[in-house]
Amino acid sequence: MDFCSSAETAEHISRCLELAILLEVSAYPKPGNVHRTADFLETRYEHFLASAVAVAPHFKHAAEQGIRVSEGEIGPVHVGIGTIMKDAVKNVGLWQRGGNTLLGSIVLLSPVAVAAGMVLAKEKFSIAKLRENVKLIVESSTPIDAIDVYDAILIAKPSGLGKAPKLDVTDPVSKQKILDDQVTLFEVFKIASGYDSIASEWVNNYPVTFDLGYPYFIQQLEETKDVNTATVHTLLKILSEVPDTFIARKVGLAKAKLVSAEARQVLEKGGLTTRSGRSLLWEFDKKLRDPAHELSPGTTADITETVLAISILNGYRP
Repeated sequence: MDFCSSAETAEHISRCLELAILLEVSAYPKPGNVHRTADFLETRYEHFLASAVAVAPHFKHAAEQGIRVSEGEIGPVHVGIGTIMKDAVKNVGLWQRGGNTLLGSIVLLSPVAVAAGMVLAKEKFSIAKLRENVKLIVESSTPIDAIDVYDAILIAKPSGLGKAPKLDVTDPVSKQKILDDQVTLFEVFKIASGYDSIASEWVNNYPVTFDLGYPYFIQQLEETKDVNTATVHTLLKILSEVPDTFIARKVGLAKAKLVSAEARQVLEKGGLTTRSGRSLLWEFDKKLRDPAHELSPGTTADITETVLAISILNGYRP
């Protein structure tokens, strides 16, 4: 696709990421998560739709920063990835009343938006080049980016945050220590990567997204010719192989592994492509819907959104 201007390029990238969020939240039945036929008491399907619209301008700005990096106007350290995330979280809060809807998505997709801008400013889109640029952007993060993301987390108030053994986000001393010791956002996420899959994606160059989720999603599209099935199956595939760290923080790793085992069983039964698979999937969805959302695989949903985003950037259209 050829673009007439940098603004058009950035708008295209923003629309790709917005569409990814809309497709992911609409996929059903997505076990334990909000989808088009199931809400949480306080967070509904329409809250996610509003959030997708609210975050789009910030993805556009992220893409514009990537274009500026590609054209030599700024260096990667001057992208302001933390500010982009904080502003996105703020705007999401202004456009809906369902609480934290997209924090994990914003953390994962903001570097993707910057990296996509870097690619499309100079050449045709390439998954390999995108991944290379994502690595550059996250490794170029700064201590100020870390402070901004701490602020974003406090604004979003995600459930299941827990306490970190080092540089805990709820400890007022942490931000000053980050500045005093010049700890970058990449280094903060490295500390968290052992117990948080989103942080792990950041510091390991998105292995679940690129190496597991993306090829499986494309395979499912080819086999089923149905984006809903492909999306649900991709979430199940990721969940079956990578225990959800949101669940693990809430109820422990052992229970998270049991949820992963059940996701595997659903896929083995054929998932949405067979009667027995569909029946088991709906049962699984119902089982994960406890009032406290302790078994909601929200982190897996965030990674699935990122899989959809790179697929759409690479040309997929529903």
